[in-house]
Amino acid sequence: MALHFLVESSTDAGVGDVVTLTGAEAKHAAVVRRLRVGEAVTVGDGAGVWLSGVAEAVSPTLVDVRIEERIEHPAPAPRIVLVQALAKGDRDELAVQAACELGVDEIVPWQASRSVSRWEGPKAVKGRERWATIVREAAKQAHRAWVPDVATPVSTTQLAARASAERVLLLDPTASVRLSEIESDGRDLVLVVGPEGGISDEELSRLTDAGAERVLLGDTVLRTSTAGPAAIAVLSVALGRW
Repeated sequence: MALHFLVESSTDAGVGDVVTLTGAEAKHAAVVRRLRVGEAVTVGDGAGVWLSGVAEAVSPTLVDVRIEERIEHPAPAPRIVLVQALAKGDRDELAVQAACELGVDEIVPWQASRSVSRWEGPKAVKGRERWATIVREAAKQAHRAWVPDVATPVSTTQLAARASAERVLLLDPTASVRLSEIESDGRDLVLVVGPEGGISDEELSRLTDAGAERVLLGDTVLRTSTAGPAAIAVLSVALGRW
């Protein structure tokens, strides 16, 4: 499989054009991946454009790729959205990385009442930037044509407002309906994963009152770092992606 790189400015490139990798992307190609002149390469813009070509010049500061084929992939529909509660350590980051590799289309950080980690002020900006970097690298590793968006952090109130307009699925080990039994109605599927202590009773009530559905993933209780990715795998099968 050809090495894949992301160049957001490649949106308008066509067959015969040269796309240039610079900065960290060029260094990664030349030094880390040891790309050589003449090797096949794919380049994406993260928004559906997929370019195939051949490396014409390679250095740690600049890589030129001559484009031989251009494909435009439509945006996934319905989308799978992961609302991931902030968690301690790197557990939420592990969830974000795996979710991206498995096909999630948007990631929303959630400041749940039981979240040990707190994103406030500048920390919220840095946290979102960190997640966006993780998502970008995971999407590149997985050769995804679309790089998932990372939304601004939401509160439970904001999440309840979303539940009144979209199909929100709360992963709840006490639910009676299994996630595998859910049938798509064409709307985006918004998965909500709680923090280490789970979703509080108050949050469950507020979200279900707003229209969210409680669903059971399985007979075991998973960590917050694995629940989301596991649920995405289930939905990917249900939606015919896998």
